[in-house]
Amino acid sequence: MKVLDSVRVLEIGGLGPGPFCAMHLADLGADVVSLVRPGEGPAVTSTLLNRGKRSVFADLKTPEGRALVLQLVASADALIEGMRPGVMERLGLGPEECLAANPRLVYGRMTGWGQSGPLAPRAGHDTNYAAVSGALWGCSPADARPVSPFAVLGDIGGGALYLMTGLLAGIVQARTTGRGSVVDAAIVDGAAHMLNLMLSARARGVVADERGASTYDSSPFYDTYVCADGGHITVGALEPQFYALLLRTLGLEGDADFAGPQWDRAAWPRRRSRLAALFLAQPRAHWQALLEPTDVCFGAVLSPLEAAEHPHLRARGTYLEQGGTLQAMPAPRFDGAAYAPGPECAPGAHTRQVLEQLDQGGAAAIWRAR
Repeated sequence: MKVLDSVRVLEIGGLGPGPFCAMHLADLGADVVSLVRPGEGPAVTSTLLNRGKRSVFADLKTPEGRALVLQLVASADALIEGMRPGVMERLGLGPEECLAANPRLVYGRMTGWGQSGPLAPRAGHDTNYAAVSGALWGCSPADARPVSPFAVLGDIGGGALYLMTGLLAGIVQARTTGRGSVVDAAIVDGAAHMLNLMLSARARGVVADERGASTYDSSPFYDTYVCADGGHITVGALEPQFYALLLRTLGLEGDADFAGPQWDRAAWPRRRSRLAALFLAQPRAHWQALLEPTDVCFGAVLSPLEAAEHPHLRARGTYLEQGGTLQAMPAPRFDGAAYAPGPECAPGAHTRQVLEQLDQGGAAAIWRAR
């Protein structure tokens, strides 16, 4: 039995963070029915993001599509939608209508800018939300353009995972009080919230207000270096014991350039140049073999394909290939075991099955029994 076996989720299929959130809930056992518009493109209907769900074609602009939503909502725990503000209301499927059908429903709204504010009606993508939230600001050296990892900072980190937190919190409240809620999950809000650890460091003086003036983007012992084969490695030896171990392992203990305090900022440019030259002299695999078994706080920069073959991730079974698609296993783990992901399905694959169940026994016949 998975931890969310008793949770029923209706997803109004959309882009990126909403489908990812629904996939994550399905990974952990939730019964997810995803309604997608006939003819949607592959960006919307990725089969990987459909894993563990049932997918049904429905046109919400028709009376039949609207009726189907309200029937399923009546016995669901949560609804996920990712339309621009006002669209669901114009369809007659906004929070007012859905909560009237089910007062215990948690109505999850996934947008980039949120349901209110000057930018609420505007279009945008992950990189825009990450930029305006402040999250993109530190994503590069000071002399390079900030680049966000694809979909990670905004769509997933600031969006899908915050929507999931809101939905689960709302379901706990509903099961305790009988009262549903509306979750306004804005990517800009979530991405900004993720900065609180950094803002805490700023309050302590660890992070400066100018790029290139903070420990994380100016010190030689917390940086990314290029290797002889063009690969990259990261070093994060912040603590004095790890820094001392780094120097000792690299044969730099007692070297004149590294004499003096670790936090002597005047020495940082010289030390970074020395480390850059040293790491450039050998391929990435050499540094992995030397530093990975130690506590110097080291990590090679791997592509997802390389990461899937790393001994640590292989030992944990973090990645798998299923149906010819490389994918990551569900996370987190419970009681020391990883859940197997559900099968991927094509868009609309369960349309006939679900509609037949609806005809024979109503909406209750569609959902897995609690």
